[in-house]
Amino acid sequence: MKQHLNTLFVTTEGAYLAKQGQAVAVRVEKKTRLRIPLHNLDGIVCFGRIGVSPSLMSICGEMGVTISMADSNGRFKAAIVGFSPGNVLLRRTQYRLADELEKSCEIARVMVAAKLANCRAVLLRAAREAPETPRQEALEAAAKRLVTNLEAARTCASLDRLRGIEGEGAATYFDAFALMIRTPGDAFRFTHRSRRPPLDPINALLSFLYAMLAHDARSACEAAGLDAAVGFLHRDRPGRPGLALDLMEELRPFLADRLALSLINRRQVSASGFTTSPSGAVLMDDATRKTVITAYQSRKQNSLMHPYLQEKTSVGIMIHLQARLLARRLRGDIDAYPAFIWR
Repeated sequence: MKQHLNTLFVTTEGAYLAKQGQAVAVRVEKKTRLRIPLHNLDGIVCFGRIGVSPSLMSICGEMGVTISMADSNGRFKAAIVGFSPGNVLLRRTQYRLADELEKSCEIARVMVAAKLANCRAVLLRAAREAPETPRQEALEAAAKRLVTNLEAARTCASLDRLRGIEGEGAATYFDAFALMIRTPGDAFRFTHRSRRPPLDPINALLSFLYAMLAHDARSACEAAGLDAAVGFLHRDRPGRPGLALDLMEELRPFLADRLALSLINRRQVSASGFTTSPSGAVLMDDATRKTVITAYQSRKQNSLMHPYLQEKTSVGIMIHLQARLLARRLRGDIDAYPAFIWR
């Protein structure tokens, strides 16, 4: 089983990462500010203008530590991944199934249905916590509308139609997203999902959390012997980790959206931690990024009972368990992929 190791997030512009013995040294203005043994890490994520020495890339490849490069908004740019012994038979099975639209749809509809179910759970949880009856009723109504999309996804036989159902469900969910924000004023006003670039603080926060989750999902796919680039719902596109994005679908509401709402509603992040660039893109400052990263890492340490395995695990390990369950489905060890459903 994959060990629950840490991920190093580097957000300081101009930082340089170098190998120092069997450790990674983080240097800023030629001074070593941090040194972490590599055996404690399963990944390094660099945001913005970060340098990495060739010797560090080499040893990370040997030790299975993935280095992900993202822009300052958290958008994935590249990854440095070492040799993955994987399982050639498993990967060939994955490729064959991905080439069959019917088989792809069978797996993708389970993931989409789980995503919609988890979005519904987020809405219902917020409804229970809502102090006002009208807000509570509006959230419950949105959750009820998602049931229609959920039932349609479970029986859908076409990938194109499944994407349409997922889009309809996402529209319903994000239309109600503003109702789950309990801070007064317009500082965290949310109207719609914007990604490239994020146009308000909430979208900046969501995009950043999704970027960290994408790194973890990609690592989980690789660790399970799967090809993170070949998905079933997300079809092949150069540079796109399709399978990692597939795996993220069921996890985003529970792990990223719920965390974003907690950070805002508990006032752990504030509007002053976001700035708008001349292009209109909204960016987080360094202090806010560190707060978000710390909260995300802490969330991954939380325990939960895995609904399918009925074993207690951590949220961080759960991502790897889902990748391994998907591998078992591809090998034919189980008849259907048991997507994660938050209860």
